[in-house]
Amino acid sequence: MPPSNQLRMTVYTSLFVALIAMGAFIAIPLGPVPIVLQNMFVLLAGIILGPVWGLACVGIYLLIGLAGLPVFAGGTSGIGKLFGPTGGYLIAYLPAVFVTGAISKGLKKNITADVLAMIIGSLIVYAIGVPWLKIAFSLSWQKAIAAGMVPFLIGDGLKIAAAAFMAKKIRPLIK
Repeated sequence: MPPSNQLRMTVYTSLFVALIAMGAFIAIPLGPVPIVLQNMFVLLAGIILGPVWGLACVGIYLLIGLAGLPVFAGGTSGIGKLFGPTGGYLIAYLPAVFVTGAISKGLKKNITADVLAMIIGSLIVYAIGVPWLKIAFSLSWQKAIAAGMVPFLIGDGLKIAAAAFMAKKIRPLIK
């Protein structure tokens, strides 16, 4: 990758770290797991930045949150967040962004491919986050799914639609 391209991707990655952090500040408390926009920006990072730069973006976001900067949901931070109810969702952002970016890169970069990639990314977040929530709160599977997935499905569908639209508008601007 030429140095100018590397610099451009570094800037875009930094921008997405900031967007993910801003998305976490917009938090609506809903039981142990709040409604946030950060997952939309995580998935959008995969679509726009691709698997490697998207993974770097989410890795940096998690590191700065673990280091104490208040970038997690509701302006929280610290390693203790990994051991709480949302820890699984935070960790799940790493494979989710990578897989979302890989699918989007592998398929034609169009709205259908983007939506499919983000649905699979969201499923990865739930596949890791819900069991983590179950263990963290000693819940039954039914209660963990009811608290950690069901209330978010409609909102995630809307966020995926919005992110697909944003990706369509952003791609031509960053080429």
